[in-house]
Amino acid sequence: MARIPDAFIDDLLARSDIVELIGARVPLKRQGKEYSARCPFHDERSPSFTVSPTKQFYHCFGCGAHGTALNFLMNYDRLEFLDAVEELAKRVGMEVPRDTQQRNANPDSQDLYSLLDASARFYRQQLAGNGRALAYLDGRDVSDQVREQFAIGYAPDGFNALRDALGTDPRRMQLLERGGMMSKNDSGRVYDKFRDRVMFPILDRRGRTIAFGGRVLDKDASPKYLNSPETELFHKGRELYGLWQVRQAHNQIPRLIVVEGYMDVVALFQHGVDTAVATLGTATTADHAELLFRNAPDVYFCFDGDRAGRGAALKAMESVLPRMKDGRQAFFLFLPDGEDPDSLVRKEGREGFDARLRDATPLSQFLFDSLSHDVNLGTLEGKGRLAERAKPLLAQIPDGAFGDLMKQRLTELTGVGARASSPETHVPAQRARAGAAAPSGKRSLVRGAIALLLQKPSLALELLPPFRFAPLRQPGIPLLLELLQLVDARPDISTGSLIAHFEGRDEHAALQKLAAQTLPGDEASWLTEFLDAIAQLEKQVRLQRIDELQMRKRERDLSPDEKNELRSLLTARFS
Repeated sequence: MARIPDAFIDDLLARSDIVELIGARVPLKRQGKEYSARCPFHDERSPSFTVSPTKQFYHCFGCGAHGTALNFLMNYDRLEFLDAVEELAKRVGMEVPRDTQQRNANPDSQDLYSLLDASARFYRQQLAGNGRALAYLDGRDVSDQVREQFAIGYAPDGFNALRDALGTDPRRMQLLERGGMMSKNDSGRVYDKFRDRVMFPILDRRGRTIAFGGRVLDKDASPKYLNSPETELFHKGRELYGLWQVRQAHNQIPRLIVVEGYMDVVALFQHGVDTAVATLGTATTADHAELLFRNAPDVYFCFDGDRAGRGAALKAMESVLPRMKDGRQAFFLFLPDGEDPDSLVRKEGREGFDARLRDATPLSQFLFDSLSHDVNLGTLEGKGRLAERAKPLLAQIPDGAFGDLMKQRLTELTGVGARASSPETHVPAQRARAGAAAPSGKRSLVRGAIALLLQKPSLALELLPPFRFAPLRQPGIPLLLELLQLVDARPDISTGSLIAHFEGRDEHAALQKLAAQTLPGDEASWLTEFLDAIAQLEKQVRLQRIDELQMRKRERDLSPDEKNELRSLLTARFS
């Protein structure tokens, strides 16, 4: 895989305005030279997320999230590295080196994406001419706008419509099979998998078609819904139908509502509930739970109120518990008998559906209600049974206030287990940060020089290699040299890129903390301080060499050259 040149990345970041990029997604407030906000990567009440226009770098003092504009796009918009580079390049009018694009892209995968997109377009064209499919969507009150938003189509009846339209050569037929668009019978005959169905394209995080779901038009036909099989592009336990559309509708998603069917998602969007997604014919998986919480802090699971629905809710709860970090919330909405989200929102409208969401059962209540439904908490035996059932589940909750409160609730119900820690043990984030940032004595020269370089990497350009302090045997000297050499090789490098170079290395965390500091003074004073620190380090090199020569003199006679060197060093020292 080709590597995008460092010079291109540095130029790209230098031309990008990180404040503008992040400000379009997160409300930023100016504070001195920097901007602050509540962190978009974890839930918090007071702002600990800072963005520096001079360093082109963001940092959260609460959760430690940090990086460049590229890192932000990767983490906030959930893009792969190359996708983030292309997105940022598009914003500033740059073109990613063509050979890099081509060599990073797997041509087989690109062809498969292209053919699946072509399949979606084919189904869209077929919908326009099929009265039965159009009547079905009209009967479900699906507007033209929503049909377009979800690229809903129609797979014609018959066995060869898609194959005849797109499988025009053996190579394309092979791609159609790899993409799950073809079926094969016992005799080896290959034919269209989807026939006489309303088609719902399933999109990935970049809006590319990776699979399909198809719903029958004939109510007696079976199965009612048919999904693409697992392929190299599509893994149903990792994808959520409608997530692409939700992300297009919201810069910051307030909540996600998890439903079971394609038409449930479409109907909710049709009635203004534009945060609905659906699992794809499978129970909620751990990957689903992670994907949900990476996109929204609050997740509502919407299930039938029957036994099967409650069983699905229990499975969802088990997947969610290990991801219930502080600030995240999960709720369970159980529907009346005979209703689904589609029928309910059409009957009650957005306001009625929102009212039901407000009355949804919090995860904490659902967990204890479910575990104690057949338990008599009036007896010690019943309390013991509930504690035995709950402990393995509560053990999965990450450390934090929510986990403590859940254990405390178990103690209230059963008397079993240690109480949650007292409020005094939870140190506020502000105090914790202040304590962590408290100076532990005077900063070393090396550390000071590194801190200044991270504030303004171009300070390094004031020095010319070779660097005379290089022989100094002190902690941090190799790191300082590496930083200077990086800036010398990449003069436009930003603070964020400088730190990114050390990703995965032991030095990374320390550099991140130093970069997040706000140093007193201005650029002129930083230059003076930096050059003074380097001068002091060079002086220490001379003292180190004097000590070496004097120690050698005690052990043996010095050579004439060594005597001259020592004399010169001593003269310079005392002059």
